[in-house]
Amino acid sequence: MATSPATVRALIAAATAAPQFRQLHAHLVTSGRLASLGPALLRRLISLPSSHLHLPIAHRLLLSLPSPSLDLFNLLLPPLASSPDPAAAADLFLRLRREGLRPDAHTLPHVLKALARLAPGSLPLVASTHAEAVKSGLLRAVVYAANALMAAYSACGHLTRAMQMFDEMPRRTLVSWNTALTACADNDRHDRCAGLFAEMVEAGFEPDPTTFVVMLSAAAELGNLALGKWAHGQVVSRRLDMTLQLATAVVNMYAKCGAVSYASRLFERMTARNVWTWSAMIVGYSQNGMAREALELFDRMKRASVAPNYVTFLGLLCACSHAGLVDEGHRFFYEMQDVYGIKPMMTHYSAMVDVLGRNGRLQEAYDFVMDMPVKVDPVVWRTLLSACQLHCSKDCIDIVDKVEKRLLELEPRRSGNYVMVANIYSDIGSWDKAAKARRVMREGGMKKMAGESCIEVGGLIHRFISGDDSCPGFEGACRILHHLNLNMRKWEPADKLSLIDADQ
Repeated sequence: MATSPATVRALIAAATAAPQFRQLHAHLVTSGRLASLGPALLRRLISLPSSHLHLPIAHRLLLSLPSPSLDLFNLLLPPLASSPDPAAAADLFLRLRREGLRPDAHTLPHVLKALARLAPGSLPLVASTHAEAVKSGLLRAVVYAANALMAAYSACGHLTRAMQMFDEMPRRTLVSWNTALTACADNDRHDRCAGLFAEMVEAGFEPDPTTFVVMLSAAAELGNLALGKWAHGQVVSRRLDMTLQLATAVVNMYAKCGAVSYASRLFERMTARNVWTWSAMIVGYSQNGMAREALELFDRMKRASVAPNYVTFLGLLCACSHAGLVDEGHRFFYEMQDVYGIKPMMTHYSAMVDVLGRNGRLQEAYDFVMDMPVKVDPVVWRTLLSACQLHCSKDCIDIVDKVEKRLLELEPRRSGNYVMVANIYSDIGSWDKAAKARRVMREGGMKKMAGESCIEVGGLIHRFISGDDSCPGFEGACRILHHLNLNMRKWEPADKLSLIDADQ
């Protein structure tokens, strides 16, 4: 006797486990009821609190439906866009278009969210989605579609297009301003954030915690303590809710701007901390030469049962490098993989090379690079070359030759590499090789980029370029440096790793 539609509907409403959903899907296919009851099964799948566990079943179900409607695609796109596999959302969007359906205001934001997560390779699809949104009029009619498109362009590294989107928006919300601020910060244009913030306030928008997270991050990356203090003061004066993310951004800002004592006091006062909070403080200690404090804090982090992440270990390796803790560096590098299952990124490999190379273990550093299970990028080779420059002697000339060959194959037009190689050869008395490196650079039309540094004084950023004596106060600064030079203790060997060519 055939099961009645009412009974099937009742079974769908009661289903909670994957085997039940598979059986129901199979029944709908074999009984010829897929078209009529398939949408109800899909809605049940998506409505469950654990719907993310059933996404593969829901995806297959939707693709098996004959002529599914746009609202069914819109039902599945949001969870797929947030899932570990955003490519499934992009594929579903392409299927939707092949079915002849036109995306609406509920489709685009989630598709663009998925494409942002697939950046930068998703840029062509972002551009075609942009064109479709313009033709349909959605871009001007729906503000959150424009916000999502701006975020997608930013994720693809196209800040100009993202800001063009922002400039052309007929109506903006607070989310629009925060998205524009985030785009500038994510694309290393932190200097634009302060001006954009001023425009936002002038336009009558009240900044929220997200706004100040971005502003504090910009101040941290610029090393602008005055800007960071101002942003922190604004949070306090506006009596904004000090969320965990916002408090972590404050700690990170003070640590990166060198005010480690401020960062530490705020960290200790926090009633709740997550892995990013602990990592920000560990990195702050590491970057400010406080290696022991970084390692002790990591021990506290483990006692607090907070699992470290990739940033935590980057900070620990940095601490080991500056403090000469080679054995500890080795331990952390392998603990990261073997204990916590964190796959090393290229920055971790580079940091480990720095741990070995900075402490004179050049052959060991070279062997470590050669044993890397991934393709070595130029930064790793440059880190090893910098270590050779720090410990240059005739004993390391063989390593220098090998590293030079590899690095110049990868970056044949980077002038800083030739300058570093020429300087190493000069230091060890290999004048012919030094002259050859400079000749190749000269004949290739490459010029050494002038060294550049910045300093914050009184809330203003002052920029200095090597060889440029036109800046205000140049003569006074030279006099002070001369007096300091007369009174400074001379240390040997100089840490040339801190004097790496500004072209890097």
